[in-house]
Amino acid sequence: MNLYILRHGIAVDHGSPDYPNDADRPLTPKGERKLQQVTEAMQVMELSFDLILSSPYTRAKQTTEIVAEALDAHKKVQYTDLLTPGGAPRRLVELINALKPVPENVLLSGHEPYLSGMISWLVSGDTGMSVVMKKGGLCKLSVEHLKAGRCASLEWLLTPKQMALMG
Repeated sequence: MNLYILRHGIAVDHGSPDYPNDADRPLTPKGERKLQQVTEAMQVMELSFDLILSSPYTRAKQTTEIVAEALDAHKKVQYTDLLTPGGAPRRLVELINALKPVPENVLLSGHEPYLSGMISWLVSGDTGMSVVMKKGGLCKLSVEHLKAGRCASLEWLLTPKQMALMG
């Protein structure tokens, strides 16, 4: 299985008086533009997904919708609280493993520090490995058998600037 991990794009600042509820913070226009470049790179890399799981928070949902639109993958999108900042990585692994057939290429769209912690956990077995996920950054993990803890190899981790050069 290939797990692709995408951090949401640039959003309105945390604590903005216009969005007192963190879950409601949207992407900024700059965040949307940068995500267009990210999706262009995804197209150049010929990425496709059997399943796209996303946090339901506004900024992650908008990020996912931009990707799904570019890759014609709207029917593959599902939203889950397991990818919110307070989500449960073990339960997310269980959810993915329960799918039949098991998807080959899965995109996870969510937030920091949850995503970098999950990358660390799947690659090293704990959350202590330092991983930097930029807003709009994309990571690829290869997994022989997805399980709780060390089971993945880090294939690559790209910043939005690197992806903009590809598009």
